[in-house]
Amino acid sequence: MQSMKDAAPRLSIIIPTLNEAAAIVPTLISLHALRAAGHEVIVADGGSTDATCSLAAPFADQLLHSERGRARQMNCGAAAARGEVLVFLHADTLLPEGADRVIRAGLAQTGARWGRFDVRLSGSHPLLRVVETLMNGRSRLTGIATGDQAIFVRRDVFEQAGGFPDIPLMEDIAISRILRRFSRPLCVRERVITSSRRWERRGIARTVLLMWWLRLTYAFGADPQRLVRRYYSS
Repeated sequence: MQSMKDAAPRLSIIIPTLNEAAAIVPTLISLHALRAAGHEVIVADGGSTDATCSLAAPFADQLLHSERGRARQMNCGAAAARGEVLVFLHADTLLPEGADRVIRAGLAQTGARWGRFDVRLSGSHPLLRVVETLMNGRSRLTGIATGDQAIFVRRDVFEQAGGFPDIPLMEDIAISRILRRFSRPLCVRERVITSSRRWERRGIARTVLLMWWLRLTYAFGADPQRLVRRYYSS
């Protein structure tokens, strides 16, 4: 008789990296319990020039080398994955304890084909609490997820959707729009913790305004190539 552990859908956790030596080890160590439970961790590197690959190798089931670009790297990881559910995790983001049980139970009980977690930003500034609350609320209202929220999707649905569109920015928005055709997302209230370094480095208010502007112009058809230049020039 097949055990419940063997019968449960196996997760493949896919982490795109590019020069993430400062963040990758704590993220991978936090996934040890999931690996011990039979899930796999795949790091898809886009050409790091720091120690990311050597640091990640001991803690990953697969270390892949991909063309640069988060969408391409995640698609590369998905192509090599063996799990029935794919989880796309940023290198500076920590899943909550028992994330596998939450994902499996949530998908089974709701019939959703994909989903995401609520997010908490790691910093202590009061404005970050406002930012994360708005992120979670907007996502729940619109059915659009961000990469910071650890998007997860059934493998067959991901393949039917054609994977992440090959664009240099807004790939999370783009695939959310595609996946909404299959179902509304499962919006898990358990929170991932993602680094607030982006907001703290650029300034919280400035980063929020920049991201709103990028999303708005993308919604009106702006070229992602132009948006990515604007994003990194900031």
